[in-house]
Amino acid sequence: MKIVFVVVAAAVFVGCDQIKSPENTVKTITILQTSDIHAYLNPHTDLFVQDGQVVFREAGGLPQLKTLSDSIRKTNPGGTLLIDGGDLIQGSGASVRSQGKIFPPIIQAMNYDLLIPGNWEVIYGKRIMMEVMGKYKTNVIAANMFHAEGNDPLFPPYWVTERKGVKIGFIAYNDPEVPDRQNPAYSEGITFTSVEKNLQSLIAELKNEKKVDILFLVAHLGISKQIMLSNDPKVKGVDFILGNDTHERIRQPIKGKYAKVVEPGAFGSFLGKLELKVKNHKIVSYSYDLIEVNPSKYKADPHVQQLVDRAILPYKKEMQTVLGYTSAPIYRYLVVENPMDNFITDALRWKTGADFATSNGFRFGVPIVPDESGRAEITTADLWRMLPVNEHMKIGTVTGKQIKQWLEKEINNVFASNYHDRFGGWLVRFSGMTVKFNSSAKKGSRVESITIKGKPIEPDKTYKMASCNRTGEPISTMCRLKNAVDVSLQDYTLHDAVTSYLNEKHTVHPVIDGRAIATDLGPGAFSQMKEGNYSFR
Repeated sequence: MKIVFVVVAAAVFVGCDQIKSPENTVKTITILQTSDIHAYLNPHTDLFVQDGQVVFREAGGLPQLKTLSDSIRKTNPGGTLLIDGGDLIQGSGASVRSQGKIFPPIIQAMNYDLLIPGNWEVIYGKRIMMEVMGKYKTNVIAANMFHAEGNDPLFPPYWVTERKGVKIGFIAYNDPEVPDRQNPAYSEGITFTSVEKNLQSLIAELKNEKKVDILFLVAHLGISKQIMLSNDPKVKGVDFILGNDTHERIRQPIKGKYAKVVEPGAFGSFLGKLELKVKNHKIVSYSYDLIEVNPSKYKADPHVQQLVDRAILPYKKEMQTVLGYTSAPIYRYLVVENPMDNFITDALRWKTGADFATSNGFRFGVPIVPDESGRAEITTADLWRMLPVNEHMKIGTVTGKQIKQWLEKEINNVFASNYHDRFGGWLVRFSGMTVKFNSSAKKGSRVESITIKGKPIEPDKTYKMASCNRTGEPISTMCRLKNAVDVSLQDYTLHDAVTSYLNEKHTVHPVIDGRAIATDLGPGAFSQMKEGNYSFR
């Protein structure tokens, strides 16, 4: 795996927003992109794939990103823009405890030119989302989010700026499925519309009326739908889709029929750098680097580090509380089964006594890796990283037939041949159940076998299922499985269950044990797309 690093002297560039030069000269425009930071403010352990092997090393940190982005700004003064593609304010205990209010001073210091809301920005409700993002004191856009009352837009649909005499436009879209992907209560008061509803009219406005030379679509939709858009005639006029949401590490732009797609990973571990050469108001060439944010290479910006330290200080003691230990790496990057979710669902099944327990196929949460001693602490901070939504547990009764229908739908959410039907994260997670399926088979015919508690599932038999509650949805819906019966809400939460489990076990050793097997993919499958010959690494 070849990673391109940019190493230059760090400096902060201020001013000179519109340096102009003759139209027939070649001008350089640099777009820097972060995405899905999920409240990771400091360096952390991350997972990489080298020569087919999983390796772990330190990456990220907003103070380190500031140093790197400033160094690139210095190489192209007046022609560099820094943007973020959403899912910034959710993902840590400090972010939950402060309801995102720790972020505005840090974002102001980062000198972002543009940000958009992601699917998790709604987690603290509309009012707090608007308040937090309003305090960034920079441009925030989204073309498909409206106040439910009055139908006025929450944010401007686009932003236009001029750099070096080149007029640049950005249109932004959040995932219209947010009310289904997140707890419905989070997005109360917000109406989401489809991308297709106003995309063509906005492109026409920017190209014909605003006379934009270069047009970007900042999309928090996930790699599948972003690639689908790149091949849709409706996106004609857009040069690049700056993708977000699925944490994919696209190292060279994926070329669609009408636009090119990039996505810069997650957690601040990478900075996407798109460099455009523009002549006579047209792109004549481009290059793209996915720059790994190596903390030993890019030292922390002192001012941003001071703001980060100040922000997390009130929560530091609580977050450092040790709950237990792991003697095996706990991570979450594989599409079908992960040690992190095996650990979590084992804890939920142990606590509830259900036949099987489930959890969403979350994409966030970085690895916890044992050190030379052979184990690693699992802290309250880690618990919030793994499960940033701490809802109460519920237990209900479902039939074997319901389980199979639900699994077919969940598998289709991940592997649908029609990208429009793909939904949210990776495969749903579970304990107490094993599933074999063919991800390439037709919709509704993928499941090959299911066992619960070691026995083949029976269509008419009933089973006790455990899942977390999702505020705003019917009590009878369990992890998107509808019409469960005899459902009872428990007085303990997800965190209570995991904490009790660690208190009982003290040290855990979660591994991939074959509870979910895609027979056509083989073990340890990472994200992959036939377009652009893309695979996660």
